[in-house]
Amino acid sequence: MIRIVLVLLAVWLVVSVLGFILEGLFWLAVVGVVLFVATAAFGAGRRTGVRGRRDHRAL
Repeated sequence: MIRIVLVLLAVWLVVSVLGFILEGLFWLAVVGVVLFVATAAFGAGRRTGVRGRRDHRAL
């Protein structure tokens, strides 16, 4: 799961950079940044949730 999140983060980073480099595609940069933040938040939430469940099972 973490591998998929890392690949998506890399893709969104490339899309954002391309959007900033190509002046006519500024909207692409905005979409890339929004998707990057959303994927990072999802990945962080998944990691926290999994840890919480593991700790709960140990008790």
